[in-house]
Amino acid sequence: MLITNPTTKISSANTRDRLSSYLLQTTTERERERELLMEAKKNTISILMVPWLAHGHISPFLELAKKLTNRNFHIYMCSTPVNLSSIKKNVTEKYSQSIKLVEIHLPSLPNLPPHYHTTNGLPHHLISTLKTAFEMSTPNFSKILQTLNPDLVIYDFNLPWAADCASSVNIPAVQFLTFSAAVVALGIHMYDKPGEMFPFPEIYLHEYEMLTIKKALEYLPGNKFPFDEALRRSRDIILVKTCRDFEGKYMDYLSSLVSKKVVPVGALVQESIDQDGHEEIMQWLDKKETSSTVFVSFGSEYFLSKEKIHAVAQGLELSKVNFILVIRFPQGERISTQDALPEGFLERIGERGMILEGWAPQAKILQHSSIGGFVSHCGWNSLMESMKFGVPIIAMPMQVDQPMNARLVEYIGIGMEAMRDEKGNLQSEEIAKVIRKVVVDEMGKAVRKNARELSEKMNAKGDEKIDGVVEELVALCNNK
Repeated sequence: MLITNPTTKISSANTRDRLSSYLLQTTTERERERELLMEAKKNTISILMVPWLAHGHISPFLELAKKLTNRNFHIYMCSTPVNLSSIKKNVTEKYSQSIKLVEIHLPSLPNLPPHYHTTNGLPHHLISTLKTAFEMSTPNFSKILQTLNPDLVIYDFNLPWAADCASSVNIPAVQFLTFSAAVVALGIHMYDKPGEMFPFPEIYLHEYEMLTIKKALEYLPGNKFPFDEALRRSRDIILVKTCRDFEGKYMDYLSSLVSKKVVPVGALVQESIDQDGHEEIMQWLDKKETSSTVFVSFGSEYFLSKEKIHAVAQGLELSKVNFILVIRFPQGERISTQDALPEGFLERIGERGMILEGWAPQAKILQHSSIGGFVSHCGWNSLMESMKFGVPIIAMPMQVDQPMNARLVEYIGIGMEAMRDEKGNLQSEEIAKVIRKVVVDEMGKAVRKNARELSEKMNAKGDEKIDGVVEELVALCNNK
């Protein structure tokens, strides 16, 4: 007899029946759980992502990965160790099971040690060498493909070999472009239809900008236009970091040029990871009036010459507007911020300005209520942040795709460009004039209103664009 309680007696037969029933029920539940887990695993699509070796590329790839994991995708992010180390902190615990970082090792080449396996801090003349080294890692990439056996590969603008590797083992590969559709459409048009007028005259290049782009192409193997080969290999669709709200006609033209469907993935603005810290910056901003301050930054991988720093600083001084100015120097360059600025500048501007060296919490600053304008190089990631947060743009493009992005900003009415002289030199008086127009003057009222309205429209739609992306990717995998 089994005694369960001093006052209760139950027959051993009855106990065995109940125990058997409990064990049977538990076993059934466990089997059901296992079935559900297997079903979930079966329904999870695994994607291997391969971005170009630049922060401005791996960052949007990671944000796309996060959006997809929320819809039952499993992501492998493949890059060099030095590149992956820059995003580790952004793969928070929430994503630790669904996003896995996969190292790819590049062959050893002269002048290209492992810390140069990224564009960050890479001397400009070694960009072609880095691209060659990445392409030479194809055997390593093939091994990764065989080991992981993903359902799909998503690759970057200049990595046609990644698509070839995937196709060789019957894995569909799709290109993800982290540029504006207008820029890519103009590039393909110029390459495929030389001498023919681009159908959208609002997107153009000044002569000095054309010379800069031609010079940049000289560093590419074979001087080939970087988009073309990789675009052609994309299976049926191309993913583009953009929104139809302001790039619809450029998306459609790009689609007609490459005979593939262009699928927008949205702004992909990085989630704010670090909410703590930066108290000094935030306290300084708290003391400023609403929309009275400009944030001035030229990207994580562009370094202003001393001449340009002086022109920007003098423009800020002449504008009489509050500002936060971010200054970056190349790795190993020994120069103090004070020495880089015009003599007496810090004393003259006093509490009206704040100088930050190196890195700044850009998204956090742009969201602050005292920010009324963004003096920007017009990198596509920065523009998307500005659009999302409703901050009007003072455009000062520096290189590659940025001039075309600046023209788009003006065309859709969310910013104004500080024009240069005929040789492409910055003009302090022009910088000051455009800052005041956008942030203070009555004539900038429409720009401020447009920026605010575009932000409201983008935020109201949330992640609905990702639903369209998911639909396309699932269809591709089902048709494999």
